[in-house]
Amino acid sequence: MHFNDLKVPANRKTNRVGRGISAGQGKTAGRGTKGQGARKSGGVRPGFEGGQMPLYMRLPKLRGFNSHRVKPMNIYTSDLENLGKATVDVNVLTEAGLIPHPYVKVKVISKGELKKKMTVKLQGASVSAVEAIQAAGGTFEKVEQTKRPQTKKQ
Repeated sequence: MHFNDLKVPANRKTNRVGRGISAGQGKTAGRGTKGQGARKSGGVRPGFEGGQMPLYMRLPKLRGFNSHRVKPMNIYTSDLENLGKATVDVNVLTEAGLIPHPYVKVKVISKGELKKKMTVKLQGASVSAVEAIQAAGGTFEKVEQTKRPQTKKQ
């Protein structure tokens, strides 16, 4: 016999527990006699073991906290200077080998000098990096992160 072979009547009669001796559950309705569990709003919280140290407190805990948020890759203004392109985006940085692939967040940090005029289209930049780009005559444009293309599962 299998679980899916069992025949259960569609409209099974429900038991109204705790409605007197004639209800079929006896006078205490399966709650025992007196005590915390016999009361209508009684009972103990989940995990309570009657004063014994509960299992969730006895078990060892893991240290620290690991964030699953992906940190942006940092690119410095001196790296932009060495690229020699008029427009810088994730594809240009990938071709130059500064980032592994174009699907990462990239943030520009001010470190080193920037003298070339260029348009930077990336996900983020520090305030001083934006000032350095604008001082060189360029512009910074914040764009969304490039999403990885979905592959069809077969």
